[in-house]
Amino acid sequence: MASSVLSNSDRVRESSRKQKKKKSHSNRDNHQNQNHIKWKSQAQQEIYSSKLVRALNQVRLSPSNEAPPRRGRAVREAADRVLAVAAKGRTRWSRAILTNRLKLKFRKPKKQRSVSTVGNNRSKKPRVSVLRLRGKGLPAVQRKVRVLGRLVPGCRKEPLPVILEEATDYIAALEMQVRAMSALAELLSASTSAAGSSSIPPS
Repeated sequence: MASSVLSNSDRVRESSRKQKKKKSHSNRDNHQNQNHIKWKSQAQQEIYSSKLVRALNQVRLSPSNEAPPRRGRAVREAADRVLAVAAKGRTRWSRAILTNRLKLKFRKPKKQRSVSTVGNNRSKKPRVSVLRLRGKGLPAVQRKVRVLGRLVPGCRKEPLPVILEEATDYIAALEMQVRAMSALAELLSASTSAAGSSSIPPS
């Protein structure tokens, strides 16, 4: 009699555990779908575009003695930072971008190394990473998962379900970023051509 009561209580516990697990999965899927819908909405694109214009103006007003590649990097970092702010820190990739920005801001400049003497100029052998050697022995699927984890910010050491969820949201955000930047480029080219045609004197 006691054993039957125990087995029934175990079944109830197992059933409630499965229901909680199923509910958490459904909540996560709903949250993920809401994020995808958010990145595809026109309102979110307009909000991102306005914030991006303000960030690009700050980059343009910064000292212009930088080389073009460094200026292009500043534009890319500004676009990614605005994208992370638009995500409101709800994802790992957005938090990783914002955290990395803070680390770069407060990082101390590296001291220049002193010139080594002739006796210390030994031929250095190329170092082979242990992780690279281990990666060669991994199955193809695990290698692709590791590569995907490196591509998505903040997901280098995360398990596959987390990487897939973050990658799906990150790709949707990048697609919205491309649409917004393409629209801004079209507006700029149209305004430039209009200004050029108005400056041409009539024949």
